[in-house]
Amino acid sequence: MLQSKIFTKTLRDSPKDETSKNAQYLIRGGFVDKLMAGVYSYLPLGLRVLKRIENIIREEINAAGGQEIFMPAIHPIENYTTTGREAIDVLFHTETQTGHRIVLGQSHEEVIVPLVKKFIESYRDLPLAVYQIQTKFRNELRPKSGIFRGREFLMKDLYSFHADEDDFDRYYKTIQQVYKKIFDRAGIGSATVRTFASGGTFSKYSLEFQTITDAGEDTIFLCERCSVAVNDEVKDDCKNTCPECKKPLSHEPKKSIEVGNIFPLKTRFSDAFNLSYKDPDGKQKPVIMGCYGIGVTRLMGAIAEVHSDEHGIIWPESVAPFLVHILPLSKAAIPEAKRVELSLAEKSIPVLLDDREDKSAGEKFSDADLIGIPWRVVISDNTIKKEGIEVKKRSEREAKIMSVEEFLDQFL
Repeated sequence: MLQSKIFTKTLRDSPKDETSKNAQYLIRGGFVDKLMAGVYSYLPLGLRVLKRIENIIREEINAAGGQEIFMPAIHPIENYTTTGREAIDVLFHTETQTGHRIVLGQSHEEVIVPLVKKFIESYRDLPLAVYQIQTKFRNELRPKSGIFRGREFLMKDLYSFHADEDDFDRYYKTIQQVYKKIFDRAGIGSATVRTFASGGTFSKYSLEFQTITDAGEDTIFLCERCSVAVNDEVKDDCKNTCPECKKPLSHEPKKSIEVGNIFPLKTRFSDAFNLSYKDPDGKQKPVIMGCYGIGVTRLMGAIAEVHSDEHGIIWPESVAPFLVHILPLSKAAIPEAKRVELSLAEKSIPVLLDDREDKSAGEKFSDADLIGIPWRVVISDNTIKKEGIEVKKRSEREAKIMSVEEFLDQFL
């Protein structure tokens, strides 16, 4: 892609109303645009990142037996009355022209259970796991921290249905490993810990996946032995000890952002909608449920927070909008830059070519650091004389002169 053809532009100054690093860099780099508090447009570069994150999630959930669907965002209020959740404070309420009350989906338990009820009859139909990647709407009182907490956001929500507790427990453990793979592939695995949190009315604990970052709004305490953590909300309940190994938790609190959660719903929603199945003896039994969420846009923000420096974002290769950023520094360098771009394209390596002729070398370098594409290739009169290209990884300080062929070997 030619950088001159991207309709958005980078910004020199950070937005005055944004304090989080993810919001500052994503807005300045042309990844997102703020429409109002908690509501953002995702621009060409940002959408490419989101799609790559989505694909990682989709691949891992599909491998674990999940079936992808897509459910409506507009929900009848009657479904929430059935579950007793019609008055929860984050719901956006509206109505049709005929006066029928509806809400915008903040989650999809009230939709998925009536849906699968049409297809689950006996134990032969279980277990079942279905998921979607879809926009959610929550009437947050104080949306903050850029795309960490919004009123409109993209989420992966998975729902599982089981004949008994043992089967649910097996799948619950499976998804923990699936989430680890997802966060590892997205580049934040080493900064993300499985965290015990409140289970509400369903269980003693639920599990959150918290990414440690100073911009986080949660406080967690680590168990250095188990590499798990406890959310501050349940620290006293577990008597300052790790729920797994029973050793004392660290006294040092860590700030973190929740990027995922898994939750045992038990029969809370299946009871509400009379979702049951016939066992081998023909007896009706309640369906056991679990739900499993990942905030896709929030995950993008967490990656930007963890992988950044004073100059901008440092995207991991797995989610970067492009793998290579080519910077020709003179008119004479442009034909050579296009030749290098073609060589990379033949290897299916996505490239952003900074063909802007009205920008100085310094401006191009600054924008490249801000946007954070993993590999920077500089082509100048000097590199042409040396019959090579100047290659630098965004995560490293030193640049090297090498041939195009040598550079291509980096991707084998």
